[in-house]
Amino acid sequence: QVQLVESGGGLVQDGGSLRLSCAAARSILSTFRSMDIGWYRQAPGKDRELVASMADGGSPNYADFVKGRFTISRNNNKKTVYLQMNSLKYEDTAVYYCHAEYLGGHYWGQGTQVTVSS
Repeated sequence: QVQLVESGGGLVQDGGSLRLSCAAARSILSTFRSMDIGWYRQAPGKDRELVASMADGGSPNYADFVKGRFTISRNNNKKTVYLQMNSLKYEDTAVYYCHAEYLGGHYWGQGTQVTVSS
């Protein structure tokens, strides 16, 4: 079953910005505040890689290749995770996946495509 739903992907020019959203489904709403969350991405022919993560306490961590450009955040009232992406580069082109973890359980979104044109 779909438990996380991403949105906000699309086509943007080099240097542009996008904000991705990840909404929690009804089944995990009650545990959202305690979940560790993250964003991953996967480009064609490459492995899925961690982009950013945030524990339930709210401290963010970023992959080196997005530091200073991307910001992960969460709104516990809206039960939504965000990834603000600024200064996008062509190499950021990938399918972006939302992820959440709680008590050993892992939850994934279906992905949203981000394409950065040169």
